[in-house]
Amino acid sequence: MELKLTRPICFFDLETTGIDVAKDRIVEISVFKVYPNGNKESKTWLVNPTIPIPPQTTAVHGITDEKVANEPPFSELATQVYNMIKDSDLAGFNSDRFDIPLLAEEMLRAGVDFDMKNRVSVDIQTIFHKKEERTLSAGYKFYCGESLENAHSAEADTMATYEILKAQLDRYPDLENDMKVLSEFTTRKRSVDFAGFIALNKDDQEVFSFGKHKGVLVDDVLDKEPGYFSWLQNADFPLYTKKVLTAIKLRKLNTK
Repeated sequence: MELKLTRPICFFDLETTGIDVAKDRIVEISVFKVYPNGNKESKTWLVNPTIPIPPQTTAVHGITDEKVANEPPFSELATQVYNMIKDSDLAGFNSDRFDIPLLAEEMLRAGVDFDMKNRVSVDIQTIFHKKEERTLSAGYKFYCGESLENAHSAEADTMATYEILKAQLDRYPDLENDMKVLSEFTTRKRSVDFAGFIALNKDDQEVFSFGKHKGVLVDDVLDKEPGYFSWLQNADFPLYTKKVLTAIKLRKLNTK
């Protein structure tokens, strides 16, 4: 089944130096863009992360410091990547919890004001886990009947993710072929920031989802404990979380 699209969708995958969204860096990014008219384009970039790639990480994706030593840093690629995805919805495998948050961090470090306000995301892993509870390689075997060659290569993983989504739509008639509906189906929790430190309660109000203020309205904390804002800004939280918190604070100031 081909995808029903009202706008382009970019399937993407990152290979990185690790799994810490705030600290780790991209070493490879692949984007596979599908247009509503059926046209497709693909681009893969190797990236110099500017920090060492741990041996245990290289053992997973096979990318060494030497392989990326002469590649550009993400700061030089950010505009190219952004131009490819800026008009598109996004999709990936575990993308809501990892790839999108880490990509947002890299974009913000490079001075690109990336957000998800005018797009949706579809996490194919969530569909898979809700329906079958498997890994990407097992999912490709299960849905597409083939073995995934070159697993943990960003390009191979990206293409497999695209094929899995199409096969999932064929297999599950209750899944609507609509990116907004699929985005809602794959959303695990209602977060305001990508990393999930600020969430929405049942009344659509921003609340902290961690620490001593878990479940407390952000507005109330900023009013009663203004130093908490400064602590968060100076602590080791993702840049996008800090950006969201700053926007909430500015909104409060503008409504006074």
